Amino acid sequence: MANDFWILLAMVLYFAAMLSIGFVYSKRSNSSSKEYFAGGRGVGPWLTALSAEASDMSGWLLMGLPGLAYFTGAADPMWTALGLAIGTYMNWKIVARRLRRYSVVAGDAITIPDFFAKRFHDTKGVISTIAAIIILVFFSVYVGSCFVTVGKLFATLFGFDYHLMMILGALVVFVYTVVGGYLSVVMTDFIQGLLMFFALAVVFIGTVANAGGVDNTVAFLQSIPGYLSGVQVAAPKLDPSTGQQLVEAGRAVFGAPSDYGIITIVSMLAWGLGYFGMPQVLVRFLSIRSVEEVRKSRIIATLWCVLSLASAVCIGLVGRAMMPTELLTSTDAETIFIVLAQTLLPSFMCGVVVSGIFAASMSSSSSYMIIGASAMGENIFRGLFHKKATDRQVMIVARATLVVMFLFGILVAYDQNSSIFQVVSYAWAGLGASFGPLMLCSLYWRRANKAGAVAGMLSGTATVLIWHNLMKPLGGVFAIYELLPAFLISLLFIVVVSLLTENPNEQMLYEFDRYMDDPLPGTLPSGSVLVDEPMEAMEAEVRGEK
Repeated sequence: MANDFWILLAMVLYFAAMLSIGFVYSKRSNSSSKEYFAGGRGVGPWLTALSAEASDMSGWLLMGLPGLAYFTGAADPMWTALGLAIGTYMNWKIVARRLRRYSVVAGDAITIPDFFAKRFHDTKGVISTIAAIIILVFFSVYVGSCFVTVGKLFATLFGFDYHLMMILGALVVFVYTVVGGYLSVVMTDFIQGLLMFFALAVVFIGTVANAGGVDNTVAFLQSIPGYLSGVQVAAPKLDPSTGQQLVEAGRAVFGAPSDYGIITIVSMLAWGLGYFGMPQVLVRFLSIRSVEEVRKSRIIATLWCVLSLASAVCIGLVGRAMMPTELLTSTDAETIFIVLAQTLLPSFMCGVVVSGIFAASMSSSSSYMIIGASAMGENIFRGLFHKKATDRQVMIVARATLVVMFLFGILVAYDQNSSIFQVVSYAWAGLGASFGPLMLCSLYWRRANKAGAVAGMLSGTATVLIWHNLMKPLGGVFAIYELLPAFLISLLFIVVVSLLTENPNEQMLYEFDRYMDDPLPGTLPSGSVLVDEPMEAMEAEVRGEK
């Protein structure tokens, strides 16, 4: 009981700090919709980098990935982590700078649907409406996965009822997201990114030490067929009646490992493609203070990503050596980080470390909710139904959307046997295939047009839904992760439909040909043209500061 008190105290202090940040930033965030949704484009490189990674990784990093490593060995999480690390770097390298600049030229866009609509001069709101609906659907599922993490966390730590804890945790996230807006989300994501990294480092080091050192740990794991192989997957033998892994003579029982072929490797690496279409990451590119700070953010984000992913995978692997028979189902395995923290650390420190899990869930779900709210408020309400809506009206609609997403997330999370990894992978594929190819074409192909953009989003979404539910169960080559075929099909539709329909108008081509010029010539919403002034002057005029 005393141990529970100190763990709970540490977590309560952490929650109080996060809520305080929401209130501190609420006044500034509520001053305009741009402040609420994009922080007024004044976010520095450290905040941008760590908030992007923290919101991206979510509780999946501390529970889903270690759990996968614990249960089936190195192959799946290793190739997935490698794909994500490459995707992180490439997204910052080839998208961030261009999107930051183009978003200013494209009518000072502050959301991803807004950018697509203005990039393709969609005055009827077709593109932004489709994009907003896709975001709402998949982000609502994403929010549910975060709430699952919260429920499992408290149920494992204290033995509390899963459903009650899941709802209370969801309420904390909801309150500070509603109050604070984008700036509070970015600031808390920054703090939570640091905490997640600290938590991974502490538990990883402690686990290796308690497992008997590196040599003993590796020797034990090598004794499990296929466990440390990059081209095989360990196969736990399950009891047909309970679904739990069998234990004989104090050892978990494994069968013959299954081969990990080239199709599966490519499938896992394909996770990296998702980054090009992740609104929670892309919106950070819109909000960074200056394009000159993108390089610094890229270095910070990539290092954080590589070290955090490697630590998460290793925690799951070493956790199997330390606790070989503790967690006997794939769902229970996702709590390995929590169980290790309880075992290795003093109570108050355990509370601080496991707050990293709640931090991950808070950072991600709050980002998903704020982006979903912006999609409804800016892109559907103001863009489609009420073009002259005031900022106050937009934020009222946005906050109503937060309520709906909050309730839907609870509905998704109500099944406590949900796999965090599987829920996240589905939503990741949906967003990555719907927006990734379109984002790359928007920034790199001048011939892309409105019809191609619509075709790309719809075909990407449809392919994910069809492939996941109808094709994947067939096995063989169809077992590949749905993101890869959906990404390629979306890209094909964008190219083919764009070529078969009318050329972009002269204004679109002018903006595309010059948005990367420095000094930046560009066309302002007022219709005036800048030829010699630098980008900062253009941004100032767009924001009404000049």
